[in-house]
This record gives sequence, structure tokens and C-alpha cells, in this order.
Amino acid sequence: MKPVDNDVERKTKPWIIALSLIIPAVVAWLFTVKIEGYDTTFLPPIYATLNAITAIILVIAVVAIKNNRIQLHKGLMTTAVISSALFLILYIIYHSTSDSTPYGGEGTMRYVYFAILISHIILSIIVVPFVLITYVRGYTKQYAKHKKIARITFPLWLYVAVSGVVVYVLISPYYA
Repeated sequence: MKPVDNDVERKTKPWIIALSLIIPAVVAWLFTVKIEGYDTTFLPPIYATLNAITAIILVIAVVAIKNNRIQLHKGLMTTAVISSALFLILYIIYHSTSDSTPYGGEGTMRYVYFAILISHIILSIIVVPFVLITYVRGYTKQYAKHKKIARITFPLWLYVAVSGVVVYVLISPYYA
């Protein structure tokens, strides 16, 4: 009989791979699709807030697990996954109904903005499978494997969440 963790890994791997490919593909596709007739200009501050909430939850969750508050950690991590999923849904809705806002800053700030934006985009794609694998391993009580990958996932996810807020703050003056 196979160990439970190998069975879970085998069953979840296709879903994790599929989501890790589908999410960035859908986000890229949405930039080619414009659904007319909806005013979603109120969404960017909401999804930026969700990024901030995710970042705060991630930090609190790490503190919780370091203090052996396992149930609190599990609840916080589930909330962080939900918050990130809500962010993604609102982000897709906004960008499929609105034109992209060009950054209007100049000089050094322009380079800073694009450096943060590009690293945010690349890492937001990379972090998806890490988050899913880490979450599944924690949920299925594969604690040694969970801890090992969480050391990679946490800083990546935290950077994506925080940099999302920074990108919003930098571009928000240029929203029409």
C-alpha cells in the first residue's frame, strides 16, 4: 500500500499543473478581450486592498506557526488563499472590462515602477504552483514537505502581495 502523502501528491499534481498554466493564460488572454458596458473603475483599490490583506495575513500566519498555533495558522492560510483568489477574480473582471492604464511617471520613478511591475508579474506566475503545493501539503498533514516548500513560498507570495500594493499606489494617480 502506498503512503497517503504519495497518493495525495499523485491526485493533486494534475490539478496544480492545470491551474498553474490556466491562470496565467486566462490573465494574458483577458488583455485581448474587452467586455463593453460595465464600469469597473472602482475595483483597483479593492483588489489592491486584498493584496494588502493577504500580505498581513501571511505575516500573522508565520508568527502563528512559529508559536505553535497550528489551527490559527491553518485558518489564516486558508483566508490568504481565498483573499488571493478574490484578488484574481476582481483583477480579471477589471482588466476584461477596462483599458490598461499607462504609467505616467517620468525619470527614475518610471524605471522603479517597471522594475517592480515586471518582477511582480513574473513572480505572480511562479508563485501559483508553490502556493498550491504548499497548501495541499499543509492541509494533508505532510508537515516536513510543507515546511520545506513553505520556506520558498512565503517570501515569494509576500513579495507578490506587497508589490501588488506598491504597483497600485504608483499607478493610481494615472487612473482616468
